[in-house]
Amino acid sequence: MMRGCWLIVLMLAWLVPSAPSRAEPPVAAPSAMVARITLDGPIGPAAAEYFDDAAQRAVADGAVAIVLQLDTPGGLSESMRQIIGRMLAMPVPVLVYVAPGGARAASAGTYILYAGQVAAMAPATHLGAATPVSLGGATPMPLPAPKASEPARAGSGAPPAQDEPDDSAESHKVLNDAIAYIRSLAQLRDRNAAWAEQAVRGAATLTASEAAQQHVIDFVAGDVADLLAKADGRAVRVGERQLTLQLAGASVRDYVPGARTRFLGIITNPTIAYLLLLGGIFGLALEAMHPGAMLPGIVGAISLLVGLYALQLLPVNYAGLALMALGIGLLVAEAVNPTVGAFGAGGLVAFVIGSVMLMKTGVPGYAVNLGVIGGIAVGFAALLGTVVWLVFRARRAPPFGGEAAMVEETGRLLESVAAGGESWAMLHGERWRVRCAVDLPAGAAVRVVSRQGLLLWVEPAPAVATV
Repeated sequence: MMRGCWLIVLMLAWLVPSAPSRAEPPVAAPSAMVARITLDGPIGPAAAEYFDDAAQRAVADGAVAIVLQLDTPGGLSESMRQIIGRMLAMPVPVLVYVAPGGARAASAGTYILYAGQVAAMAPATHLGAATPVSLGGATPMPLPAPKASEPARAGSGAPPAQDEPDDSAESHKVLNDAIAYIRSLAQLRDRNAAWAEQAVRGAATLTASEAAQQHVIDFVAGDVADLLAKADGRAVRVGERQLTLQLAGASVRDYVPGARTRFLGIITNPTIAYLLLLGGIFGLALEAMHPGAMLPGIVGAISLLVGLYALQLLPVNYAGLALMALGIGLLVAEAVNPTVGAFGAGGLVAFVIGSVMLMKTGVPGYAVNLGVIGGIAVGFAALLGTVVWLVFRARRAPPFGGEAAMVEETGRLLESVAAGGESWAMLHGERWRVRCAVDLPAGAAVRVVSRQGLLLWVEPAPAVATV
Protein backbone atom coordinates (compact mmCIF):
# COMPACT_ATOMS: atom_id res chain seq x y z
CA MET A 1 0.00 0.00 0.00
CA MET A 2 2.72 2.44 1.01
CA ARG A 3 4.79 1.43 -1.99
CA GLY A 4 1.86 2.26 -4.29
CA CYS A 5 1.47 5.75 -2.71
CA TRP A 6 5.19 6.48 -3.23
CA LEU A 7 4.91 5.44 -6.84
CA ILE A 8 1.96 7.81 -7.33
CA VAL A 9 3.87 10.72 -5.71
CA LEU A 10 6.94 10.11 -7.87
CA MET A 11 4.83 10.02 -11.02
CA LEU A 12 3.13 13.30 -10.14
CA ALA A 13 6.50 14.92 -9.38
CA TRP A 14 7.78 13.86 -12.82
CA LEU A 15 4.66 15.02 -14.65
CA VAL A 16 4.19 18.44 -13.01
CA PRO A 17 7.45 20.13 -14.20
CA SER A 18 7.22 18.54 -17.63
CA ALA A 19 3.70 19.83 -18.38
CA PRO A 20 4.58 23.51 -18.76
CA SER A 21 7.48 22.71 -21.08
CA ARG A 22 5.13 20.93 -23.49
CA ALA A 23 2.68 23.84 -23.36
CA GLU A 24 5.27 26.62 -24.25
CA PRO A 25 4.71 27.97 -27.75
CA PRO A 26 7.65 27.71 -30.17
CA VAL A 27 9.78 30.85 -30.40
CA ALA A 28 9.44 32.41 -33.86
CA ALA A 29 12.66 33.18 -35.71
CA PRO A 30 13.22 36.88 -36.33
CA SER A 31 12.09 38.01 -39.83
CA ALA A 32 14.73 38.79 -42.43
CA MET A 33 15.52 42.39 -43.33
CA VAL A 34 15.82 43.64 -46.90
CA ALA A 35 17.44 47.01 -47.58
CA ARG A 36 15.96 49.36 -50.19
CA ILE A 37 18.21 51.88 -51.96
CA THR A 38 16.52 54.33 -54.32
CA LEU A 39 18.36 55.86 -57.27
CA ASP A 40 16.11 58.54 -58.71
CA GLY A 41 17.73 60.79 -61.31
CA PRO A 42 20.90 60.83 -63.40
CA ILE A 43 23.66 58.38 -62.56
CA GLY A 44 26.60 60.47 -61.40
CA PRO A 45 29.24 60.71 -58.68
CA ALA A 46 26.64 61.46 -56.00
CA ALA A 47 24.52 58.42 -56.96
CA ALA A 48 27.58 56.14 -57.00
CA GLU A 49 28.73 57.34 -53.58
CA TYR A 50 25.21 56.99 -52.18
CA PHE A 51 24.88 53.39 -53.37
CA ASP A 52 28.34 52.46 -52.11
CA ASP A 53 27.72 53.92 -48.64
CA ALA A 54 24.15 52.62 -48.30
CA ALA A 55 25.11 49.11 -49.47
CA GLN A 56 27.92 48.89 -46.92
CA ARG A 57 25.59 50.04 -44.12
CA ALA A 58 22.93 47.55 -45.21
CA VAL A 59 25.35 44.61 -45.10
CA ALA A 60 26.64 45.74 -41.70
CA ASP A 61 23.05 45.86 -40.44
CA GLY A 62 22.45 42.25 -41.50
CA ALA A 63 20.38 42.72 -44.65
CA VAL A 64 19.81 39.44 -46.50
CA ALA A 65 19.26 41.23 -49.82
CA ILE A 66 19.24 44.72 -51.34
CA VAL A 67 16.44 46.13 -53.47
CA LEU A 68 17.86 48.78 -55.81
CA GLN A 69 14.83 50.81 -56.91
CA LEU A 70 15.73 52.56 -60.14
CA ASP A 71 14.34 55.49 -62.12
CA THR A 72 17.01 57.12 -64.26
CA PRO A 73 17.48 58.65 -67.73
CA GLY A 74 21.10 57.47 -67.70
CA GLY A 75 24.28 59.23 -66.73
CA LEU A 76 28.04 58.93 -66.60
CA SER A 77 29.75 55.71 -67.66
CA GLU A 78 32.34 55.91 -64.89
CA SER A 79 29.70 56.24 -62.16
CA MET A 80 27.65 53.43 -63.72
CA ARG A 81 30.63 51.09 -63.71
CA GLN A 82 31.38 52.02 -60.10
CA ILE A 83 27.84 51.03 -59.08
CA ILE A 84 27.96 47.77 -61.05
CA GLY A 85 31.37 46.92 -59.62
CA ARG A 86 30.01 47.33 -56.10
CA MET A 87 26.94 45.21 -56.99
CA LEU A 88 29.10 42.36 -58.29
CA ALA A 89 31.26 42.45 -55.16
CA MET A 90 28.33 42.43 -52.72
CA PRO A 91 28.06 39.41 -50.37
CA VAL A 92 24.26 39.56 -50.63
CA PRO A 93 22.06 39.50 -53.76
CA VAL A 94 20.89 42.75 -55.36
CA LEU A 95 17.38 42.90 -56.76
CA VAL A 96 17.11 45.73 -59.32
CA TYR A 97 13.56 47.04 -59.56
CA VAL A 98 12.48 49.74 -62.03
CA ALA A 99 9.70 51.58 -60.24
CA PRO A 100 7.29 53.28 -59.67
CA GLY A 101 4.95 53.31 -62.64
CA GLY A 102 6.23 55.67 -65.31
CA ALA A 103 9.87 55.16 -64.31
CA ARG A 104 12.60 54.16 -66.73
CA ALA A 105 15.98 52.48 -66.79
CA ALA A 106 17.45 54.18 -69.84
CA SER A 107 21.07 54.25 -70.97
CA ALA A 108 23.22 53.54 -67.87
CA GLY A 109 20.14 52.21 -66.07
CA THR A 110 19.88 49.34 -68.56
CA TYR A 111 23.39 48.16 -67.67
CA ILE A 112 22.58 48.32 -63.95
CA LEU A 113 19.36 46.36 -64.50
CA TYR A 114 21.28 43.61 -66.30
CA ALA A 115 23.82 43.41 -63.45
CA GLY A 116 21.31 42.51 -60.74
CA GLN A 117 20.80 38.92 -59.57
CA VAL A 118 17.08 39.59 -60.01
CA ALA A 119 15.75 42.11 -62.54
CA ALA A 120 12.15 43.27 -62.28
CA MET A 121 10.03 46.17 -63.48
CA ALA A 122 6.79 47.76 -62.38
CA PRO A 123 3.92 48.07 -64.88
CA ALA A 124 4.09 51.13 -67.19
CA THR A 125 7.90 51.34 -67.05
CA HIS A 126 10.47 50.90 -69.80
CA LEU A 127 14.18 50.38 -70.41
CA GLY A 128 16.73 50.60 -73.20
CA ALA A 129 18.38 53.26 -75.39
CA ALA A 130 21.80 52.34 -74.00
CA THR A 131 23.96 53.67 -76.83
CA PRO A 132 27.05 55.27 -75.23
CA VAL A 133 28.11 58.87 -75.72
CA SER A 134 31.67 59.48 -76.82
CA LEU A 135 34.06 61.77 -75.01
CA GLY A 136 33.30 64.56 -77.43
CA GLY A 137 29.62 64.49 -76.57
CA ALA A 138 28.38 62.95 -79.85
CA THR A 139 26.70 59.60 -80.25
CA PRO A 140 28.93 56.99 -81.91
CA MET A 141 27.86 55.85 -85.36
CA PRO A 142 25.79 52.64 -85.12
CA LEU A 143 27.61 49.63 -86.50
CA PRO A 144 25.93 47.04 -88.70
CA ALA A 145 25.26 43.69 -87.13
CA PRO A 146 27.83 41.06 -88.17
CA LYS A 147 26.70 38.55 -90.73
CA ALA A 148 26.43 34.89 -89.85
CA SER A 149 29.16 34.03 -92.37
CA GLU A 150 31.65 36.34 -90.67
CA PRO A 151 34.12 34.61 -88.35
CA ALA A 152 33.78 37.32 -85.69
CA ARG A 153 31.75 36.42 -82.64
CA ALA A 154 28.17 37.67 -82.42
CA GLY A 155 27.98 41.13 -81.01
CA SER A 156 31.39 42.35 -82.15
CA GLY A 157 31.24 45.35 -84.43
CA ALA A 158 32.99 45.38 -87.77
CA PRO A 159 36.39 47.05 -87.54
CA PRO A 160 36.59 50.51 -89.06
CA ALA A 161 37.93 50.81 -92.55
CA GLN A 162 41.47 52.01 -92.98
CA ASP A 163 40.39 55.30 -94.58
CA GLU A 164 37.99 56.22 -91.75
CA PRO A 165 38.96 59.26 -89.65
CA ASP A 166 40.37 58.83 -86.18
CA ASP A 167 37.20 60.12 -84.47
CA SER A 168 35.15 57.40 -86.21
CA ALA A 169 37.61 54.75 -85.05
CA GLU A 170 37.40 56.11 -81.51
CA SER A 171 33.60 56.01 -81.67
CA HIS A 172 33.73 52.38 -82.79
CA LYS A 173 36.01 51.55 -79.87
CA VAL A 174 33.60 53.14 -77.41
CA LEU A 175 30.63 51.34 -78.96
CA ASN A 176 32.33 47.95 -79.08
CA ASP A 177 33.46 48.30 -75.47
CA ALA A 178 29.89 49.09 -74.38
CA ILE A 179 28.52 46.11 -76.34
CA ALA A 180 31.05 43.75 -74.80
CA TYR A 181 30.30 45.08 -71.32
CA ILE A 182 26.52 44.62 -71.47
CA ARG A 183 26.85 41.21 -73.15
CA SER A 184 29.13 40.05 -70.35
CA LEU A 185 26.51 41.13 -67.81
CA ALA A 186 23.76 39.36 -69.77
CA GLN A 187 25.77 36.15 -69.93
CA LEU A 188 26.60 36.36 -66.22
CA ARG A 189 22.90 36.59 -65.32
CA ASP A 190 21.67 34.31 -68.15
CA ARG A 191 19.56 37.01 -69.80
CA ASN A 192 18.84 38.02 -73.39
CA ALA A 193 22.28 39.09 -74.69
CA ALA A 194 21.06 39.68 -78.26
CA TRP A 195 18.56 42.32 -77.21
CA ALA A 196 21.13 43.87 -74.87
CA GLU A 197 23.39 44.37 -77.88
CA GLN A 198 20.54 45.97 -79.82
CA ALA A 199 19.89 48.36 -76.92
CA VAL A 200 23.49 49.56 -77.27
CA ARG A 201 23.89 49.30 -81.04
CA GLY A 202 20.49 50.62 -82.13
CA ALA A 203 19.09 52.29 -78.98
CA ALA A 204 16.29 49.69 -78.76
CA THR A 205 13.69 50.03 -75.98
CA LEU A 206 11.16 47.72 -74.34
CA THR A 207 8.17 48.05 -72.05
CA ALA A 208 7.98 46.02 -68.84
CA SER A 209 5.77 43.28 -70.30
CA GLU A 210 7.86 43.05 -73.48
CA ALA A 211 11.04 42.82 -71.41
CA ALA A 212 9.60 39.92 -69.42
CA GLN A 213 8.53 38.11 -72.61
CA GLN A 214 11.99 38.49 -74.18
CA HIS A 215 13.79 37.33 -71.00
CA VAL A 216 15.43 40.69 -70.47
CA ILE A 217 14.00 40.80 -66.95
CA ASP A 218 12.78 38.04 -64.67
CA PHE A 219 9.23 39.25 -64.03
CA VAL A 220 6.92 42.24 -63.61
CA ALA A 221 6.08 43.19 -60.01
CA GLY A 222 3.44 45.64 -58.82
CA ASP A 223 5.32 46.79 -55.72
CA VAL A 224 8.20 45.84 -53.45
CA ALA A 225 6.13 43.28 -51.54
CA ASP A 226 5.16 41.62 -54.81
CA LEU A 227 8.82 41.73 -55.88
CA LEU A 228 9.95 39.89 -52.74
CA ALA A 229 7.14 37.35 -53.03
CA LYS A 230 7.98 36.51 -56.66
CA ALA A 231 11.72 36.42 -55.96
CA ASP A 232 11.29 34.05 -52.99
CA GLY A 233 12.68 30.61 -53.71
CA ARG A 234 14.74 31.65 -56.74
CA ALA A 235 18.28 30.32 -57.03
CA VAL A 236 20.82 33.07 -57.66
CA ARG A 237 24.57 33.27 -57.84
CA VAL A 238 26.40 35.62 -55.44
CA GLY A 239 30.09 35.59 -56.21
CA GLU A 240 31.11 31.95 -56.26
CA ARG A 241 28.11 30.79 -54.16
CA GLN A 242 24.69 29.53 -55.18
CA LEU A 243 21.91 30.82 -52.94
CA THR A 244 18.19 30.28 -52.71
CA LEU A 245 16.36 33.48 -51.86
CA GLN A 246 14.20 33.33 -48.70
CA LEU A 247 12.44 36.68 -48.84
CA ALA A 248 8.80 35.89 -48.10
CA GLY A 249 7.60 38.11 -45.25
CA ALA A 250 10.89 40.00 -45.02
CA SER A 251 10.78 43.54 -43.67
CA VAL A 252 11.99 46.41 -45.85
CA ARG A 253 14.23 49.17 -44.49
CA ASP A 254 14.94 52.29 -46.53
CA TYR A 255 18.47 53.69 -46.62
CA VAL A 256 18.41 57.38 -47.42
CA PRO A 257 21.43 59.41 -48.55
CA GLY A 258 23.66 60.95 -45.89
CA ALA A 259 24.43 64.66 -45.54
CA ARG A 260 27.62 64.45 -47.62
CA THR A 261 25.84 62.57 -50.41
CA ARG A 262 22.96 65.07 -50.46
CA PHE A 263 25.43 67.97 -50.62
CA LEU A 264 27.34 66.26 -53.43
CA GLY A 265 24.08 65.68 -55.27
CA ILE A 266 23.20 69.38 -55.04
CA ILE A 267 26.52 70.80 -56.24
CA THR A 268 26.91 68.26 -59.06
CA ASN A 269 23.65 69.41 -60.57
CA PRO A 270 24.97 71.08 -63.75
CA THR A 271 22.84 74.21 -63.29
CA ILE A 272 23.91 74.63 -59.65
CA ALA A 273 27.58 74.12 -60.55
CA TYR A 274 27.20 76.70 -63.34
CA LEU A 275 25.69 79.26 -60.95
CA LEU A 276 28.39 78.59 -58.34
CA LEU A 277 31.06 79.20 -60.96
CA LEU A 278 29.52 82.51 -62.06
CA GLY A 279 28.92 83.61 -58.48
CA GLY A 280 32.54 82.93 -57.61
CA ILE A 281 33.89 84.86 -60.59
CA PHE A 282 31.74 87.93 -60.01
CA GLY A 283 32.33 87.86 -56.25
CA LEU A 284 36.08 88.03 -56.82
CA ALA A 285 35.59 90.72 -59.48
CA LEU A 286 33.61 92.88 -57.02
CA GLU A 287 36.30 92.42 -54.40
CA ALA A 288 38.95 93.49 -56.90
CA MET A 289 36.99 96.64 -57.83
CA HIS A 290 36.16 97.47 -54.19
CA PRO A 291 39.12 96.28 -52.09
CA GLY A 292 38.33 95.77 -48.44
CA ALA A 293 34.66 94.86 -48.90
CA MET A 294 35.62 91.33 -47.74
CA LEU A 295 32.18 89.69 -48.06
CA PRO A 296 32.12 89.50 -51.91
CA GLY A 297 35.65 88.11 -51.92
CA ILE A 298 34.98 85.47 -49.26
CA VAL A 299 31.69 84.33 -50.80
CA GLY A 300 33.19 84.42 -54.29
CA ALA A 301 36.24 82.35 -53.33
CA ILE A 302 34.11 79.69 -51.60
CA SER A 303 31.63 79.54 -54.50
CA LEU A 304 34.40 79.32 -57.08
CA LEU A 305 36.21 76.48 -55.28
CA VAL A 306 33.00 74.49 -54.75
CA GLY A 307 31.98 75.10 -58.37
CA LEU A 308 35.36 73.96 -59.68
CA TYR A 309 35.17 70.84 -57.49
CA ALA A 310 31.75 70.06 -58.96
CA LEU A 311 32.97 70.67 -62.51
CA GLN A 312 35.80 68.16 -62.17
CA LEU A 313 33.16 65.52 -61.35
CA LEU A 314 30.98 66.44 -64.34
CA PRO A 315 31.35 65.87 -68.12
CA VAL A 316 32.68 69.36 -68.87
CA ASN A 317 33.49 70.64 -72.35
CA TYR A 318 36.62 72.71 -71.79
CA ALA A 319 36.16 74.67 -75.02
CA GLY A 320 32.86 75.92 -73.59
CA LEU A 321 34.57 76.77 -70.30
CA ALA A 322 37.25 78.77 -72.15
CA LEU A 323 34.60 80.67 -74.13
CA MET A 324 32.79 81.51 -70.89
CA ALA A 325 36.02 82.84 -69.36
CA LEU A 326 36.70 84.93 -72.49
CA GLY A 327 33.16 86.31 -72.47
CA ILE A 328 33.31 87.30 -68.81
CA GLY A 329 36.71 88.91 -69.35
CA LEU A 330 35.38 91.02 -72.22
CA LEU A 331 32.31 92.05 -70.21
CA VAL A 332 34.51 93.12 -67.30
CA ALA A 333 36.75 95.05 -69.71
CA GLU A 334 33.68 96.82 -71.08
CA ALA A 335 32.54 97.76 -67.59
CA VAL A 336 35.99 99.01 -66.48
CA ASN A 337 36.90 100.83 -69.71
CA PRO A 338 33.66 101.52 -71.60
CA THR A 339 33.84 101.57 -75.38
CA VAL A 340 31.02 101.81 -77.90
CA GLY A 341 29.98 98.28 -76.84
CA ALA A 342 32.33 96.19 -79.00
CA PHE A 343 33.93 94.40 -76.05
CA GLY A 344 30.57 93.93 -74.37
CA ALA A 345 28.80 92.53 -77.44
CA GLY A 346 31.64 90.12 -78.18
CA GLY A 347 31.78 89.07 -74.53
CA LEU A 348 28.03 88.45 -74.42
CA VAL A 349 28.12 86.25 -77.53
CA ALA A 350 31.14 84.29 -76.25
CA PHE A 351 29.53 83.84 -72.83
CA VAL A 352 26.24 82.50 -74.20
CA ILE A 353 27.92 80.09 -76.64
CA GLY A 354 30.30 78.87 -73.93
CA SER A 355 27.43 78.36 -71.47
CA VAL A 356 25.52 76.21 -73.96
CA MET A 357 28.66 74.20 -74.75
CA LEU A 358 29.80 73.90 -71.10
CA MET A 359 28.22 70.50 -70.42
CA LYS A 360 28.26 67.59 -72.81
CA THR A 361 24.53 67.52 -73.41
CA GLY A 362 24.75 64.08 -75.07
CA VAL A 363 25.04 62.62 -71.56
CA PRO A 364 21.47 62.15 -70.27
CA GLY A 365 20.57 64.40 -67.36
CA TYR A 366 23.71 66.52 -67.58
CA ALA A 367 22.94 69.86 -69.20
CA VAL A 368 22.66 73.40 -67.88
CA ASN A 369 19.09 74.67 -67.88
CA LEU A 370 18.68 76.85 -70.98
CA GLY A 371 16.23 79.09 -69.13
CA VAL A 372 18.94 79.97 -66.61
CA ILE A 373 21.42 80.72 -69.40
CA GLY A 374 18.85 82.86 -71.18
CA GLY A 375 17.99 84.79 -68.02
CA ILE A 376 21.64 85.54 -67.24
CA ALA A 377 22.27 86.52 -70.87
CA VAL A 378 19.33 88.94 -70.81
CA GLY A 379 20.66 90.42 -67.55
CA PHE A 380 24.11 90.90 -69.11
CA ALA A 381 22.56 92.46 -72.22
CA ALA A 382 20.59 94.91 -70.08
CA LEU A 383 23.73 95.80 -68.12
CA LEU A 384 25.68 96.27 -71.35
CA GLY A 385 22.95 98.49 -72.80
CA THR A 386 22.96 100.60 -69.62
CA VAL A 387 26.75 101.06 -69.75
CA VAL A 388 26.67 102.09 -73.43
CA TRP A 389 23.80 104.52 -72.78
CA LEU A 390 25.69 106.12 -69.89
CA VAL A 391 28.80 106.46 -72.07
CA PHE A 392 26.92 108.32 -74.81
CA ARG A 393 25.10 110.43 -72.25
CA ALA A 394 28.40 111.42 -70.65
CA ARG A 395 29.79 112.40 -74.03
CA ARG A 396 26.83 114.71 -74.71
CA ALA A 397 26.87 116.29 -71.24
CA PRO A 398 28.60 119.66 -70.81
CA PRO A 399 31.95 119.68 -68.98
CA PHE A 400 31.75 120.33 -65.25
CA GLY A 401 35.41 120.65 -64.37
CA GLY A 402 38.63 122.24 -65.63
CA GLU A 403 39.05 125.26 -67.90
CA ALA A 404 36.33 124.19 -70.31
CA ALA A 405 33.80 124.15 -67.47
CA MET A 406 34.32 127.93 -66.82
CA VAL A 407 33.56 129.01 -70.36
CA GLU A 408 30.01 130.31 -70.78
CA GLU A 409 29.55 130.58 -67.02
CA THR A 410 27.92 133.79 -65.76
CA GLY A 411 28.43 135.91 -62.67
CA ARG A 412 28.36 139.52 -61.39
CA LEU A 413 31.07 142.14 -61.04
CA LEU A 414 32.01 143.05 -57.50
CA GLU A 415 33.71 146.25 -58.69
CA SER A 416 33.45 148.38 -61.80
CA VAL A 417 35.94 147.73 -64.56
CA ALA A 418 37.40 149.99 -67.23
CA ALA A 419 37.93 148.88 -70.82
CA GLY A 420 40.95 146.61 -70.86
CA GLY A 421 41.28 146.83 -67.10
CA GLU A 422 40.93 144.23 -64.35
CA SER A 423 38.40 143.81 -61.58
CA TRP A 424 36.81 141.13 -59.40
CA ALA A 425 33.69 139.07 -60.05
CA MET A 426 31.69 136.47 -58.16
CA LEU A 427 31.17 133.17 -60.05
CA HIS A 428 29.78 130.02 -58.36
CA GLY A 429 30.38 131.54 -54.96
CA GLU A 430 34.06 132.21 -55.69
CA ARG A 431 35.95 135.45 -56.27
CA TRP A 432 37.74 135.54 -59.61
CA ARG A 433 40.01 138.15 -61.16
CA VAL A 434 38.46 139.25 -64.45
CA ARG A 435 39.32 141.46 -67.40
CA CYS A 436 36.86 143.01 -69.84
CA ALA A 437 37.24 144.85 -73.16
CA VAL A 438 34.45 147.37 -72.33
CA ASP A 439 33.50 149.53 -69.37
CA LEU A 440 31.09 147.87 -66.94
CA PRO A 441 29.70 149.08 -63.63
CA ALA A 442 29.74 147.13 -60.38
CA GLY A 443 26.98 144.55 -60.22
CA ALA A 444 26.83 144.06 -63.97
CA ALA A 445 26.20 140.54 -65.23
CA VAL A 446 29.12 139.09 -67.12
CA ARG A 447 29.83 135.90 -69.04
CA VAL A 448 33.18 134.08 -69.24
CA VAL A 449 34.59 133.84 -72.75
CA SER A 450 38.05 132.41 -71.96
CA ARG A 451 40.43 131.63 -69.19
CA GLN A 452 44.12 132.29 -68.74
CA GLY A 453 45.24 130.58 -65.55
CA LEU A 454 43.52 132.46 -62.70
CA LEU A 455 42.38 135.32 -64.96
CA LEU A 456 39.03 135.22 -66.71
CA TRP A 457 38.10 137.23 -69.77
CA VAL A 458 34.49 138.28 -69.58
CA GLU A 459 31.95 140.18 -71.62
CA PRO A 460 28.54 141.62 -70.80
CA ALA A 461 26.06 138.81 -70.32
CA PRO A 462 22.91 138.95 -72.44
CA ALA A 463 19.85 140.20 -70.60
CA VAL A 464 17.67 137.46 -69.10
CA ALA A 465 13.95 138.02 -69.33
CA THR A 466 12.19 138.05 -65.99
CA VAL A 467 8.50 137.93 -65.16
